[in-house]
Amino acid sequence: MKEKMIKFIKRYRIFFLLLIINTAVLVIFPNLGKKAFQLTGSNLLEMLSVLPPIFILLGLLDVWIKRETMIKYMGDNSGIIGVLLAFLLGSAAAGPLYAAFPVAGVLLKKGSKLSNVFIMLGAWSTKKIPLILFEASALGLKFMLLRLVMDLVGIAVIAYITEKALSTNDKKEIYQKALKGN
Repeated sequence: MKEKMIKFIKRYRIFFLLLIINTAVLVIFPNLGKKAFQLTGSNLLEMLSVLPPIFILLGLLDVWIKRETMIKYMGDNSGIIGVLLAFLLGSAAAGPLYAAFPVAGVLLKKGSKLSNVFIMLGAWSTKKIPLILFEASALGLKFMLLRLVMDLVGIAVIAYITEKALSTNDKKEIYQKALKGN
């Protein structure tokens, strides 16, 4: 029982540290502390409204798409098809960036190439389809196309450099953590 408690505290130590800091701010500066707790509550409610649908979709992805299919289309030998699927998945996805990390975990668990997962994360954070449409209407088609091309090239280059910079052990550790769900 004591070991479980220690493991629990270690796992959530940053949460507990922030809770202590927020509480200290509440005691020392009541107005600021109250605002901090309100903001924390608001963010928590936003997360709780976004994450359940994401987890439902992840469960469906996990059940419906076989590992062999994922490896074929987004694995090590997927080539340009894997890159395009990663860009499409990231661009079409809804929700904030923190919702992308569980998706990345499932992709890794299913055998996706690490650089394709990095591309999906990059596209999720910068290339949302509604944002592209807004840019075209507000800033012009030329600007939107220029930024789109630069982002696509930049995301792909960063993904490949990052994958190549990781050692074989680092890559194994990432895949193992995805399999464990950590």
